[in-house]
Amino acid sequence: MPEENFVSAYLKTYEQGRLADIIHKANRMLEECSVCPRNCGIDRTQDETGFCEAGYLPEVSSYSPHFGEERPLVGRHGSGTIFLTHCNLGCLFCQNYAISHGGEGRKVPIQKLARIMLELQRLGCHNINFVSPTHFVPQILAALPQAIEKGLTIPLVYNTGGYDSVETLRLLDGIFDIYMPDFKYGLGKVSQKYSQAADYPLVAEMALEEMFRQVGDLDIDERGIATRGLLVRHLVLPGGLAGTQAVMRFLAKKISQNTYVNIMDQYYPCGDIPLDSPLRRRITSEEYQDSIAIAKKEGITRLDMREKLRLVWF
Repeated sequence: MPEENFVSAYLKTYEQGRLADIIHKANRMLEECSVCPRNCGIDRTQDETGFCEAGYLPEVSSYSPHFGEERPLVGRHGSGTIFLTHCNLGCLFCQNYAISHGGEGRKVPIQKLARIMLELQRLGCHNINFVSPTHFVPQILAALPQAIEKGLTIPLVYNTGGYDSVETLRLLDGIFDIYMPDFKYGLGKVSQKYSQAADYPLVAEMALEEMFRQVGDLDIDERGIATRGLLVRHLVLPGGLAGTQAVMRFLAKKISQNTYVNIMDQYYPCGDIPLDSPLRRRITSEEYQDSIAIAKKEGITRLDMREKLRLVWF
């Protein structure tokens, strides 16, 4: 549970009477779907599907206390992760391919999504961590009043691939306490080839700027638990394909040198990678260390060094 003086952003918004209007605006976005930058224009209220293949009801693959996230999220009792089915990116190498591409999961009523949040809180989780929430933002918002009225208080985490619409994010101002986006690519030609999104770098930059405007740098309380702020993930890809230098330079120059960054080394070949692709191998230790060095050189001072199980400040 959060400290006594902490109040989650969505509770303030609810108490101010603003949540109902936000939910209404989000639901309107489903009628000609513009929830994400794909702008498919289909009517998801009638269960039509576009690029992400998500219809009207939220779809959940799994939920549980999770201990594999960053330490400020995990703490002693875990991060309450809800893995949502489908994705608005088409990453060939997705580490959760069965969920994002294969549609592994099941549709649940809005009331059930609210109950899942409450169950994770009862289990002692430090936060509710929505994994791949972008395409289900209206449904998450719709579930919130029911969860709040039955006692939900812990922070909400927006754990996204980074391909998010600024318009949608603006609706979330005062809802999510912690934004945890990936910044996957620094070059559009690479993001097009591997994720079907040539505009990914620009979209991610605009999204991160909006996220940071809302929540600022990551705040960590006396227990070592994150309560509010921005945490950015960057997965190192073989052969420098992730464009680490461009990503770190943007974060240091346009967001904050104090951005909490997790440079991840767990890439492995999976999904639907062609046999002749440079992604058919794991990264080397040298590639990972080079990425860390790049981040420091570009001015990032706050790295999550998970292999050392501690936060390293420079």
